[in-house]
Amino acid sequence: MYIIPAIDILDKKVVRLREGDYEQVTSYDVTLDEMIERYQSQGTQFIHVIDLNGAKNDFSNQQWLFDIVRKTDMKVQYGGGVRSIEKVRELIDAGIHRVIVGTQAITNPTFLDDLSKEMCGSNQCSDHVVVAIDVLDEVIKYSGWMESSPIKLMDYVSRCLSLGFYRFLCTDINKDGKLGGAGIELYEKLLDHSPFIKLIASGGVSSMADIEALSKIKVEACVVGKAIYEGHITIEEIKNWNLESLISI
Repeated sequence: MYIIPAIDILDKKVVRLREGDYEQVTSYDVTLDEMIERYQSQGTQFIHVIDLNGAKNDFSNQQWLFDIVRKTDMKVQYGGGVRSIEKVRELIDAGIHRVIVGTQAITNPTFLDDLSKEMCGSNQCSDHVVVAIDVLDEVIKYSGWMESSPIKLMDYVSRCLSLGFYRFLCTDINKDGKLGGAGIELYEKLLDHSPFIKLIASGGVSSMADIEALSKIKVEACVVGKAIYEGHITIEEIKNWNLESLISI
């Protein structure tokens, strides 16, 4: 298991939201360029960037972000307002390594089918498309966690697998932004249902002990954001963990 540092962007500022609430924003005195440089200088290869403007269909950050991505060797996992196959292609063509799809995959019944037909080669779905599942008490939430889907969680995972998508970013909303520990129980249920999915855990990681716990249940990776900014996990610890993970592969 490896750690992916998270960087959330709002109005070109590095921020964190609590439970996805735009009214509960913490801004940090650091730029996206500076954060990427810090991670890259410490040997981190992957970063997770969420464009919170894009999530509201405001792509004013996007060209600025593309310019930064082109200057780095880092692999970027990007999410925020990806609502069309054309947008997926645009992002990949701009140098984004993985594109996260969320709300559109839930609300548009044919989106994943069409994306599978258009984008999936022998490994492209798993390598370049990540299906986001935001979960509150086993209910799938979307549209900034404001709406609830009637689709059962495990049924949705099964449908995605049938279309060739098997990398999932699962956020436990109950845990997100609170530094209260990761949603181990939720991730165990997902992995019990589908042992071969590539699961990226998100939400609540507060310490290296949480990282250890996630590693034991064999998630592929975990996203860590607030714990880094608040000093609970250091970039040096991330570097050492990821190097150890690389050696053990």
